[in-house]
Amino acid sequence: MIVRHKTREVPVGRLVIGGNHPIWVQSLTTTATKDTDATKAEIRGMLDAGCEIVRISCFDIGDSQGIGAIKKFLPPEVPLVVDIHFNYKFALEAIKQGADKVRLNPGNVGGKASVFDDEAKRREKEVAEAAKNAGISMRVGVNSGSVEQDLLDKYGYATADAIYESGVRHCEWLEQCGFKNIVVSLKSTSMETVVNAYLRFGKATDIPLHVGVTEAGLPGYGTIKSAIGIGRILLEGLGDTIRVSLTGDKKLEVYAGFDILKATGRRVREPEIIACPLCGRAAVQHEALVSRLKDRISDLKIPMRISILACAVNGPGEAAEADIGAAGERGQWNIFKQGRPLRKVKDADVLVEMEKEVRKLAAEMEANGAQPGGHLKLTIKD
Repeated sequence: MIVRHKTREVPVGRLVIGGNHPIWVQSLTTTATKDTDATKAEIRGMLDAGCEIVRISCFDIGDSQGIGAIKKFLPPEVPLVVDIHFNYKFALEAIKQGADKVRLNPGNVGGKASVFDDEAKRREKEVAEAAKNAGISMRVGVNSGSVEQDLLDKYGYATADAIYESGVRHCEWLEQCGFKNIVVSLKSTSMETVVNAYLRFGKATDIPLHVGVTEAGLPGYGTIKSAIGIGRILLEGLGDTIRVSLTGDKKLEVYAGFDILKATGRRVREPEIIACPLCGRAAVQHEALVSRLKDRISDLKIPMRISILACAVNGPGEAAEADIGAAGERGQWNIFKQGRPLRKVKDADVLVEMEKEVRKLAAEMEANGAQPGGHLKLTIKD
């Protein structure tokens, strides 16, 4: 059994990151924030997909002037995070305009020089004091592409140790400044580097982790790469919020994030359907059944495991492992409920019978206190 690493609770708007709270899924807009109409349109799509924390970028004065409008546009349940690079004054402006969290990149908080000197510390302290006075949080967002020069000199390149040390020293400085509402990310394009950095940092502190693999790529390969990296970290019991970084439609990032949480068992907010890949042993209609059942129960938000297995060899045993399972054999199906065989039904009747059993169990689970996986119900503003 995976034991989740206990982290401190960090408030982000109406949500809380860390502790026993859900592992939240977030995404970052691709639009220039100064183009508020385009940014709102992209956010609508993200929210439709279930995005729970929205991030926008702030690179110049124009972007900084659009933050307040985006904050007002968001449903109150959804926190707004503003990514800051190079100019710490934009972080101060974001805080004034109502951001729920600001992200600082340790490698450029002092400008493009990538050093953590007294001036960088002064700037970071000023942001921390403003964030503390406003009651909001900060993310220390370390990236392999912008690790400070002294750490590159020390380690030769952006190793896991360099990324880890960058995160540690910035968190220590913020805590010395009296600021503890910190979330940390330690991202790299290298799978080995990102996993090792997160494992080392996560097990050494109680600071909540924002987990991701940076610049993962196009949706196909990028989703696989993210699933391996993020999934590996989640299976160690680490992680309090995740972002899948894909080139393309941000809705795909959100869908992938929830799928990774479901596949690792770290947060299941809806039924999981397990289906075999088919082989020559199949003697029933299978693929259409899987798709149609998924569509018919799409309204359910109770976590349960459903198996549909068109195999007389492994099917009965594996179907019995699910909450509701069906194992096919020569034109008929054996239906199971939590390990017990219920009845045999004809191939033509299995869709209706499976839906009936799934909904019956969902009602029983809900009556016994089962809760959806923390999914937010939103009202999106015009």
